[in-house]
Amino acid sequence: MLKYIDEFRNPDLVKSVVTEIQHEFSGKPIKLMEVCGGHTVTIFKYGIQKLLPKNIQLISGPGCPVCVTDIGYIDKVIALAHIENVIITSFGDMIRVPGSRSSLQKEKGHGIDVRICYSPMDAVNIAEKNQDKEIVFLGIGFETTAPAVAASIKFAADNGIYNFSVLSAHKTMPQAMKVLLDSGEIDLNGFICPGHVSAITGIHIYDFIARDYHIPCVVSGFEPLDMLESILMIVRQLNAGNAIVENQYTRSVRVNGNTHGMALMMDVFEAVDTEWRGIGTIPGSGLGICQKYHSFDANRKFNIETEPVREYTGCICGDIMRGVKVPTDCKLFAKICNPEDPKGSCMVSDEGSCATYFKYVISDS
Repeated sequence: MLKYIDEFRNPDLVKSVVTEIQHEFSGKPIKLMEVCGGHTVTIFKYGIQKLLPKNIQLISGPGCPVCVTDIGYIDKVIALAHIENVIITSFGDMIRVPGSRSSLQKEKGHGIDVRICYSPMDAVNIAEKNQDKEIVFLGIGFETTAPAVAASIKFAADNGIYNFSVLSAHKTMPQAMKVLLDSGEIDLNGFICPGHVSAITGIHIYDFIARDYHIPCVVSGFEPLDMLESILMIVRQLNAGNAIVENQYTRSVRVNGNTHGMALMMDVFEAVDTEWRGIGTIPGSGLGICQKYHSFDANRKFNIETEPVREYTGCICGDIMRGVKVPTDCKLFAKICNPEDPKGSCMVSDEGSCATYFKYVISDS
């Protein structure tokens, strides 16, 4: 097990683990999906795929929270931004995501008030200092960021900061993984499970995958050796005919997760049906603000009307996030769609598959 910083990229340890994977690998084709954008970055940044036997294929899944945010949400945010006395606050990536007709970045250039925050509490502080304005924070992300947003709502409630609200598009990962398996579009042999999500939830949220689908799951860290060790653990499970949930990322992930963070989520949010870009509506996979905190729900506070959603013609972000296609299959990729002028959400975030391909495949070739 890795403990110290100098081990994570030790070339001798890398060679040892790669050799062990090659020794353990049966030769039968294996498809493994990583469902975290951070893992996708590690795979391409450090050339993990190139170190593996050819018949082990790594597939990127819907693990980028910005990427899976549906276009209708972006359209709703832009409509909100044009309401008088509203200030939109958000993590940085979101302002560049294209909606049907524009993006927050473009609208900011036309004069709307959009402010980038490093934490949801930054938005609460803005609300405290601007009592004559309505401050809306864009609640984006999986179980990783949801507790911090929940904490900001709870703080605002406890301190009577009622000009603060959240437009929640938070999502939970297990339901999406189930939909991918049930779709039959790809035949997966194992999941490399997200480390950041699991640090909050613990590892038992994947039990149903091992139990009901007989597919091995390994929660992985984000360093090159983390990824390689996780792949080795899955290969060993497949060789033994096992399907269990293992935790490679023990230095950061506890079996039962962050119980305080989960309690915050359960207090503020409730499960709702929500739209995933490229996948559709997944029942119970969203986190809506519960009745106790309705005063801080931007969906309820404002009457938001939008025009019908319009996707950019030719964009295949949905297929990419389902693991059906890769970015280079897209006719727009690296031509009219690039990080400076993204046409789809996968090209926006650093964790998006298209942005990762552009940076580490196209730029390095």
